[in-house]
Amino acid sequence: MMTDPVMPLDGLRVLDFAQFLAGPVAALRLADLGAEVIKVERPQGGDLCRSMVVNNQRLDGDSLVFHTFNRGKKSVAADLKDPADLARVRSLIETADVMIHNFRPGVMDRIGLGYDAVRALNPRIVYGAVSGYGTTGPWRDRPGQDLLVQSLSGIAWLSGNDGDGPVPTGYAMLDLATAANLVQGILACIVRRGVTGEGGLVEVDLLSSAIDMTFEQFTCFLNDDRLQPRRHEAGNANPYQPAPYGIYKASDGYFALAMTPLARVAELFDAPAIAAFEQSDAFARLDEIKAIVARVCAERPVQHWLDVLEPAGVWCAPVLDWPAFAASDGFAALDPVQTIRTATGAEAETTRCPIRLDGTVLRGSLAGPRLGADTETILGASEETV
Repeated sequence: MMTDPVMPLDGLRVLDFAQFLAGPVAALRLADLGAEVIKVERPQGGDLCRSMVVNNQRLDGDSLVFHTFNRGKKSVAADLKDPADLARVRSLIETADVMIHNFRPGVMDRIGLGYDAVRALNPRIVYGAVSGYGTTGPWRDRPGQDLLVQSLSGIAWLSGNDGDGPVPTGYAMLDLATAANLVQGILACIVRRGVTGEGGLVEVDLLSSAIDMTFEQFTCFLNDDRLQPRRHEAGNANPYQPAPYGIYKASDGYFALAMTPLARVAELFDAPAIAAFEQSDAFARLDEIKAIVARVCAERPVQHWLDVLEPAGVWCAPVLDWPAFAASDGFAALDPVQTIRTATGAEAETTRCPIRLDGTVLRGSLAGPRLGADTETILGASEETV
């Protein structure tokens, strides 16, 4: 009989000063792995994400997305501009292992909670700082928001077909990547601390994450006379991948086709016109080839092509929308949905932690905390309430 795993970060205390997505999601992953995560929020309104209502969805008064980023955390309310509250927060920092914030560069220094000041209070602390564009340079004070960074970094010109305008991703890709980078850096510093006893400073930014996420394509760009990659006229999925790589429309839907030699494409699609091309043409004449593939694909339904391609070992897949994906056997096998509950019993469905430990799926039923719910327990009563 399998027992619950010993959570690897059990006993670790994390202070989450961050708002919106990248910082809170990094803290969420640490909470999933067993850490005690305490949000430090302003008394008036708290994390701005509490009021960022998407699709008119709320849970127990706060935005539902707030709960998705902050499930399982605690909350203390403190005004960092108030000397008494700041003193109590400084005392809390002395007990912490990790601290995360995403204020713009210089803000925490002005408050008195920059890295040097915090390190003086607690030399063992791992201090994680998230910014949009790093701490130097002409862009450092720009708002570090996912769509803006996708736009500045050139990512929006990689998706879509040639002739389309810029196409951003439909989700906060860079926030999530930055959160993952922050978690990696924090865990690395915690391992090092076990050897040296010293904490460390982990700095991540959305722009560096954008460059890192596109390192395959950006490396091609750097070694191709720095020419802007040209998206394909049809079925573009990666400007640097040869034909037939892309998504194609069948008679009743869409399917994706990955790397496949042209001779094999000609045989399986019964397309003599493709047989006339050399393999080197997969790059040089890719738009011509993909146009032929597209015409052939449109003649038959998706399942026909899957029945032809999959037994032949060709990498392909149907393009599912979310209702179809959520109804699929693959989705059911992962069992990725969990129910979270607030202190009042309000419920909502969300996704679970994607990590398994010792064969066990990690789940947590607690939603995000009520603003200031743990202030007195953690910080003690303020002078006003004594």
